[in-house]
Amino acid sequence: MTTATSIRSLEPKALWNNFADLNAVPRPSKKEERVIRFIKEFGQGLNLETTEDEAGNIIIRKPASTGMENRQTVVLQSHLDMVHQKNAGTDFDFLTQGIEMLVDGDWVKARGTTLGADNGIGVATMMALLQATDIAHPPLEALFTIDEETGMTGALALKGGLLKASIMLNLDTEDDRDLTIGCAGGVDVTATGTYSQEGTAQHSKGYRLEVKGLTGGHSGMDIHLGRGNANKLMNRLLYLAASQFGLRISSIDGGSLRNAIPRESFAEVTVPAANSAAFEDFIKAHTAVLKAEYATTDPRLEVQQQALAAPAQVVAADFQERFLQALYACPNGIYRMSPDIEKLVQTSNNLARVLLKNGEYTVQCLTRSSVDSEKEDLARAIEAAFALAGAAVTMAGSYPGWTPRPGATIVKLMSELYHSMFQEAPHVNACHAGLECGIIGAHYPDMEMISFGPNIRGAHSPDEQVQISSVQKYWNLLLETLKSIPEPEKAV
Repeated sequence: MTTATSIRSLEPKALWNNFADLNAVPRPSKKEERVIRFIKEFGQGLNLETTEDEAGNIIIRKPASTGMENRQTVVLQSHLDMVHQKNAGTDFDFLTQGIEMLVDGDWVKARGTTLGADNGIGVATMMALLQATDIAHPPLEALFTIDEETGMTGALALKGGLLKASIMLNLDTEDDRDLTIGCAGGVDVTATGTYSQEGTAQHSKGYRLEVKGLTGGHSGMDIHLGRGNANKLMNRLLYLAASQFGLRISSIDGGSLRNAIPRESFAEVTVPAANSAAFEDFIKAHTAVLKAEYATTDPRLEVQQQALAAPAQVVAADFQERFLQALYACPNGIYRMSPDIEKLVQTSNNLARVLLKNGEYTVQCLTRSSVDSEKEDLARAIEAAFALAGAAVTMAGSYPGWTPRPGATIVKLMSELYHSMFQEAPHVNACHAGLECGIIGAHYPDMEMISFGPNIRGAHSPDEQVQISSVQKYWNLLLETLKSIPEPEKAV
């Protein structure tokens, strides 16, 4: 393994140097002031037309290279924010520190945190193109959106009429074989409420339970892989132990971000001292069961129990039962596969966050579907489960899917280029992730759109990595695409 210094020597150097510069700028969703300023100063430093809209999206325009002035204008689009996840043992402050990168063979990784290749490689690509003086290209608009990862509010706030392009290249796909032409929409479903507490019974023993080491990943792109959800697995343990050993809950803290499959969950509980030995044996036995079930998808799964002083208060018994039942009933994972597109997840839910402490609780889900009516139906099913537990349920941040147009000119052009360059056919597909294309397409319905990118693995988790050779492949495809953009079709 080598250090971040060597990243700047990778090819294409302009892209990797911009990625290194970008990763030195903290850029969490909802707190993007520094990266917005960074991109604005970058565009202004090149003496290119640089504007910021009311939401904080940045548009930088670059005239065509010589001889390509009459080609169709192309907008390149990526988002500025990144998912912030770190391993439990990693000491890192995303608000003040730049990402610590390293090269491991053909991959660039980060030290115990997310890397930010999603969507930093796309941003760095656009920066490299804006800087370049030797690349053939049509008139370009570089659209840098904000807050993609926690609601796509930048794309939602983008106004029609700002962009002049007739073609959009979204650089936010994570497999270099894919040309993506459709995606799922989504909605956040959040259950909140309060509960009564009662004093812990005498002769109770306290424990901290930890479910951790799960693989996690992107709650859209990886949902079909059947990886364990820490919130679901923790609830399974609590539900069974409550009925068998009189377990009482003091607090639960599981998952983190709505679009990341939960990797960790922690709970503080009590059991009657007389049942403690049997409870400890149950946890050990059920840990073996879970490890066997998830040996393929989550080989590092761990369940740990640690004795601690019994907390002074626990959740009231009647609410605890209803809450655990609601979590058990909450759908998680694939809800329905597409009947029309082979191997495409049509509808799913991610039980992303469970927080219960000091008389208040919050449960967050992200429900996705490429069919809006089915998305709404699944969201109502989740609402019903938590309403039965007495929760107030809200639905927010709904965004539309992106309907595929396989006959679009840009799809045909890039498919032919891919086949010619790499001697194989690309995977022209739709994905289950939420891309900004659907939202932007609602503002610009006549714009042709396609999404592509390099191989990125483990996005939204500390295992995130991007393949160096794949970045080179993606870069070359992009350059050939820009060189081949046709003139506008003349009306007849």
